[in-house]
Amino acid sequence: MPQPDDAFAQDATAQADLVRRRQVSPRELVDAAIARIERVNPTVNAVVIKTYERARAAADRVGDGPLAGVPFLLKDIACEEEGVPLRSASAFGDGYVPAADNTLVARYRKAGLLFLGHTNAPEMGIGPTTESRLWGPARNPWDLSRSTGGSRGGAAAAVATGMVAAAHGNDAGGSIRIPAACCGLFGLKPTRARVPVGPHVGDIIVGIAADHALTRSVRDSALLLDVVAGPEPGAPYWAPPQERPYVAEAATAPGRLRIAFSTRSPIGTAIDPDCVAATLATAKLLESLGHDVVEAEPAVDGEAYWRAFTAVIAAGIGWALAGIERRVGRAATPADLEPFVWGFTRRAGEQTAPQFLLALQDMQRHARALAGFFADHDVWLTPTLGSAAVPLGTFALEQGGDAMAMRRRMNVFAPFTWMSNASGQPAMSVPSGWNAAGLPLATHYVARFGDEATLFRLAAQIEAARPWAGRRPPVAA
Repeated sequence: MPQPDDAFAQDATAQADLVRRRQVSPRELVDAAIARIERVNPTVNAVVIKTYERARAAADRVGDGPLAGVPFLLKDIACEEEGVPLRSASAFGDGYVPAADNTLVARYRKAGLLFLGHTNAPEMGIGPTTESRLWGPARNPWDLSRSTGGSRGGAAAAVATGMVAAAHGNDAGGSIRIPAACCGLFGLKPTRARVPVGPHVGDIIVGIAADHALTRSVRDSALLLDVVAGPEPGAPYWAPPQERPYVAEAATAPGRLRIAFSTRSPIGTAIDPDCVAATLATAKLLESLGHDVVEAEPAVDGEAYWRAFTAVIAAGIGWALAGIERRVGRAATPADLEPFVWGFTRRAGEQTAPQFLLALQDMQRHARALAGFFADHDVWLTPTLGSAAVPLGTFALEQGGDAMAMRRRMNVFAPFTWMSNASGQPAMSVPSGWNAAGLPLATHYVARFGDEATLFRLAAQIEAARPWAGRRPPVAA
């Protein structure tokens, strides 16, 4: 008889199948996941808001959705669950309790997922590490002195340790893919507007941010995207319709793809030799699988692209803070926010509306140059990160100082992921082994706008050729 207390043995797809065949009950899965969280969470600090009794009650009345009965975790940022506080990982956001699910959560609920709580994140989701003043650091289960990445670090720690098989994330510069890379998971950022963000907003930071999930298996990621993808009434725009379910794409061979690879940072920063070696080894693997692999990179001015993107992101963070200020009824002060976050929001206030629109224009111009690269290539392969997971405290977020200089240091760690947010293209991080210290390494893949199908096909092929899910971190449930 399958054991509900081992999430490593059964991914979310398998758990849902067990429920369908009545081999386990949703309540058994929920209770087993709660036990795992209680056992491991004190060590890694992944789950910061717990909704156990709500999940147990939902388990007793769950319907027949494609993921009915599967335990799941939401994130403490931009993911509104009726009746559960949403803090944005900030003490300044205290007191906000959504009166209804947002569209994404409603679709997750309709699919049958059972929400056990919300996961750790950096304040307002800013940065590639999860070390907020409010919640404290999430710790990497491969090395507790290391970062889980950000901003979905709590979700990554939860999935990597086996608390749950999958957890929600959102990504405005790599926030799904960076933690996936740090924690040995699969993470895909969908095409702009593939996943709805309503009903309160039409898009998040002109479509830069995208919601999806962190998983151990490719098929889980495909199924989770299937149950939430598609436009909602009143959306300002939407992604090209998918041709068929992503689960079917993940079960389909990719054919012979034209894959370009590069290991040079687009902003001229150094890349750790382990990350370079993992990318070169992956390129050889892809060639052995029958793909046409060449060394090439987009003809994009990465530095100018990054400056424009950062200006737009800064305006977006200022917008997010203004939304919190409106909810709580007062303006934020330096005492309300962490020094880095306060400094970064000040950058938003320094821009005039015409300057913001010029930055947006520049970002979109460079994004077109990046998109043009895919006329001759199906996929662009790079390292996901500039190094393996960094020690906690590397970015010294509490020290303040020059917020833009700190932002630059952050992008040295993650020099590749932001480009596809700016262009709206789908991208994924795929595990590619471990370094000598036992830390996960990962490679990054970008496809044409609207073409998640190619990424799922390729990811499943890599997963079969070089499996990763069976290796457990030293700290695991």
